[in-house]
Amino acid sequence: MVVSHGLGARDDSVWFPAFEAELEGRGHRVVIPNLPGTDAPRLDPWRETLTAAAAGPARDIVLVGHSIGAVNVLRMLEAHDPGTGVFAGVVLVSASVHEVGYDLLAEFFKDDFDWSHIRRTAGQFRVLQAIDDPVNAPDPLEHVNVLVRELGATALILPTGGHLGAAPDDHIQLPEAVRLVVDCLDAGR
Repeated sequence: MVVSHGLGARDDSVWFPAFEAELEGRGHRVVIPNLPGTDAPRLDPWRETLTAAAAGPARDIVLVGHSIGAVNVLRMLEAHDPGTGVFAGVVLVSASVHEVGYDLLAEFFKDDFDWSHIRRTAGQFRVLQAIDDPVNAPDPLEHVNVLVRELGATALILPTGGHLGAAPDDHIQLPEAVRLVVDCLDAGR
């Protein structure tokens, strides 16, 4: 698993420690690169760092992104040549499909997503979203619906949970993310 964290986060933020422990306990390797300039993300360095971390046989890798990290995953997939290999799966947690009012992150949404290309880069797409997400307000389901429609993603909607780790030091358990990763792996077998 290769995880792309969100704004202001790092490898030991939000649900990542519990996620990593659970999956490594099941025999999987988890890589969570600390993306450069986490408090002022730039698309190219974030995409390049994630691409380097995801080097290896794509069929063995599930990409996981949280918040703007999920958008980073989508932007990385736009640049990925599926002829070199298709990723086992993608899990997008609290993902946005358009700007949500953070000028600092506008660069990530400057261009439309190439959904048809992204769809060809992975075997499975999963989305995890809380209905009360204040970042993807006023309608978190709008983002989910686009991801389901454009990527053929399967979505898991939680009734509560906010942004599923809004602040880097919100250390929470998110067993649903583990379950979605395992679903991707099982579906690819």
